[in-house]
Amino acid sequence: MAEWKLVGTYFETCNCEAACPCVFLSPPTQGHCTVLVAWHIERGRYGDVALDGLNVALAVHAPGNMTQTTWTAAAYLDDKADGAQDAALHAIFGGKAGGHPAMLASFIGKMLGAKSVPMRFRSEGKRSSLTIPGITDAEIELLEGQGGAPITITGHPLAIAPGEPAKVARSTHFGFSDYDWQWELSGRTGFVSPFTYASG
Repeated sequence: MAEWKLVGTYFETCNCEAACPCVFLSPPTQGHCTVLVAWHIERGRYGDVALDGLNVALAVHAPGNMTQTTWTAAAYLDDKADGAQDAALHAIFGGKAGGHPAMLASFIGKMLGAKSVPMRFRSEGKRSSLTIPGITDAEIELLEGQGGAPITITGHPLAIAPGEPAKVARSTHFGFSDYDWQWELSGRTGFVSPFTYASG
């Protein structure tokens, strides 16, 4: 298996009230969790294949506590990726190439599909967003803590970006429509942070 490393920014938003208790291994606030996770790869390489500038997203439904139930998921890969890049993204985010994505993939019991789609990821100032035309339009905005500083969570046991403080946000809007899922949410949990994933 090729050696690989990805560095970038990720954000997520879900149906839990802020801040999501799932990151502390507690039950979701509504008894189930619907979450969209989006990654923007700023610098990345899988063997000799460059992955700079590409995006990936995962939509997930968990019927209960996220570490005690099996997830149903749908993956979305940037249509700017060529054949080699697409194969690399499938290997990494499908869990076959090891690293932290393999741990996340181990919770998935049913994969609805993996689509190549146009994706627009933005993370500027207090706001981060992902748009996939016809499927999702999601935006989160950072919450202000003491003195106007971002609120952060560190060391949480269920983490998309281990080792990085997660900045707490709230969704300004979150719409998703694909497969049999129809989600329309706002004012719910969001997180954003840098991430670094690697093989080995």
